[in-house]
Amino acid sequence: SASLFEGRPWAVTPDVHSVAAAPLVEALVRACGAEIVRLSPREHDHAVARTSHLPQLLAVLTAGQLAEALPEQLKLSGQGVRDVTRIAASDPDLWTQILLANRDAVDELLDNVQSELVNLRAALDDPDLMSAILAKGVAGTRAIPGKHGGQPMASAAIFVAVPDHAGELHRLFAEIAEIGVNIEDVRIDHDPARDFGLVEVQVEESQATGLAERLTERGWSTHR
Repeated sequence: SASLFEGRPWAVTPDVHSVAAAPLVEALVRACGAEIVRLSPREHDHAVARTSHLPQLLAVLTAGQLAEALPEQLKLSGQGVRDVTRIAASDPDLWTQILLANRDAVDELLDNVQSELVNLRAALDDPDLMSAILAKGVAGTRAIPGKHGGQPMASAAIFVAVPDHAGELHRLFAEIAEIGVNIEDVRIDHDPARDFGLVEVQVEESQATGLAERLTERGWSTHR
């Protein structure tokens, strides 16, 4: 697609041997419509370790615990565990290369995580500490840039039961568009025991109640 990189961040990391090439590279980035993010090679390695490589490893460790679970336990799996472990299904050979190539930055973050896990175990007997750890996690999610690199917007979730038939998801999205509401994010929870899926639709907070009411009027089963 010609718009593949449009509005996307593109790290440019010149070192002492490639400074002269930086203008040419940045011209290419602009031609593709991407946003230039200038970083030193070290800054880049630490950035991707924090935003990509560490999340991958934590997802892998969580998924690895599921590999040891009993089938009856896994029947209780909900959308939360699917969200956390989704990226753990990535190619192990590819990720081995990625992680070993960025060993030092990843190792530094794992030291931090190791310390945090010690605190987390202590927090099991300390409600105030547990609350502080959880609040820090909330702050971290809010620090992630929103759409188009802007500040995250206040959003709210509407849950809609969608029949497991061809075209039903398209019909839901089309009706939300007809109502005039923009979908900010969407997640789908498939329940093997039922003939419908539960679609979590994230919309601007001020539009959530009205959208739920309009969808209910159109025959959808919704809740917030």
